[in-house]
Amino acid sequence: MSYAIDDTIESRSDDYIKLADRIWGLAELGYVEFESSSAHIEYLERSGFRIKRGVAGIPTAFIAEAGSGGPVIGILGEFDALSGLSQESRALECRPSPEIANGNGHGCGHHLLGTSAHLAATAVKAHLEEEGLSGTIRFYGCPAEECGGGKTFMARAGLFDDLDAALTWHPGWMNGVMAFDFLAAKQAYFRFTGIAAHAGSSPHLGRSALDAVELMNIGTNFLREHMLPAARVHYAITDAGGTAPNVVQASAEVLYMIRGPRNRDVADIFERIEAIAQGAALMTGCTVEQRFDVAFSNVLQNTPLNELMYKHLKRLDIPSYDKEDLAFADAMQKTTRREEIDAIGRMLTDAWRNPKPLFDTVAPYDSKHLVPIHGSTDVGDVSWITPTAQCMTACFAFGTTPHSWQWVSQGKSPIAHKGMVLAAKVIAATAMDLFRDTSLLAIARQELNTRREDEPYTNPIPENVEPPLAGREAVQR
Repeated sequence: MSYAIDDTIESRSDDYIKLADRIWGLAELGYVEFESSSAHIEYLERSGFRIKRGVAGIPTAFIAEAGSGGPVIGILGEFDALSGLSQESRALECRPSPEIANGNGHGCGHHLLGTSAHLAATAVKAHLEEEGLSGTIRFYGCPAEECGGGKTFMARAGLFDDLDAALTWHPGWMNGVMAFDFLAAKQAYFRFTGIAAHAGSSPHLGRSALDAVELMNIGTNFLREHMLPAARVHYAITDAGGTAPNVVQASAEVLYMIRGPRNRDVADIFERIEAIAQGAALMTGCTVEQRFDVAFSNVLQNTPLNELMYKHLKRLDIPSYDKEDLAFADAMQKTTRREEIDAIGRMLTDAWRNPKPLFDTVAPYDSKHLVPIHGSTDVGDVSWITPTAQCMTACFAFGTTPHSWQWVSQGKSPIAHKGMVLAAKVIAATAMDLFRDTSLLAIARQELNTRREDEPYTNPIPENVEPPLAGREAVQR
């Protein structure tokens, strides 16, 4: 079978490298990615896509569509950054970027993620037209993956319901199918309210909200022994009640994130943590108010789609790296701790026993073995609705970690660009196979139904919770 689509992507790659670098420089946070969203729409309109803006009540979310009829294949793209990660491009030390004024940085490579997925969608559109195939290709502009749950809100709005399959990827430190053990997750704030008092002369008249937060955290720590082994609970004190030690703190707040194998597991643990919060309030004479933040479902792997992606990763192999690429990767790897390199290496033991600066192979795919990273992503909600697959390509030196200055520093390097183009080729070729042989979609759907275990998809975001106001308020301003 001919894969002329690879050449199509290669011929357009320079233009899309410029787009990725442009979005790297914008570094906008979730729900306020207005310039990044507009840049994608500009390119998509130029390619002849039909655009629906502001979907799911989110100003920066959009759908770009081309073709007609079925099947309908979606390609998911992201473009949000992380706060506090401004970093000079290609610097070998942590140094704020002179290009980025807002202090943010693309520490998870989403400038590459969205651009590669976008490039794949435009190439698929061109080949559908060239081959005269029936079908619809959609690019989803998905904001706020970083603890924002953009796709979860989009899923609640039914935007993925008519898809026959969804494809995406993530920049990383390896080439392979993302057969990762992604967990369901839920975040909520717990705000305690007490009574202020002078801590020296009348502490007995006060009711400390900070004591309540600390007691809640202690109670939750005792809960850890009695949770599922795969579950995780994280917390951050977001308001300690002030900086004066001679005041009994009248208010304090803590943000909790609970992870578990499925939504039902998270719901069970969350209910127990709610009880701990109520107990902490009772012990201190305070009240507690809970405020939902965000939630994600676990990812349901899809073996038929994973195998199809793996076929194309093996066919395409790895990019060609020159001496400058290898020297930069080697220097960048030296900026990270050996423990971090070893931790990633242990996850990929069979493929990577002696880590090199650049991953120079394709990790074997084993449908029976999920890599236990215990992270979470809003792609999980899409995977419950339609057969979904993700790949990863090496865009960063092996051992450098996500959400770090090292990833921001490497984000505009030739290594990152080569990984981005490889991912576009894998996604586009996978999509074209699905358009050409729709029987693959039926097999993938059957796999999804099996993995659901007769459990229907239930969106984990309550109906009364709206997307964060930040984006809508920015539009009004």
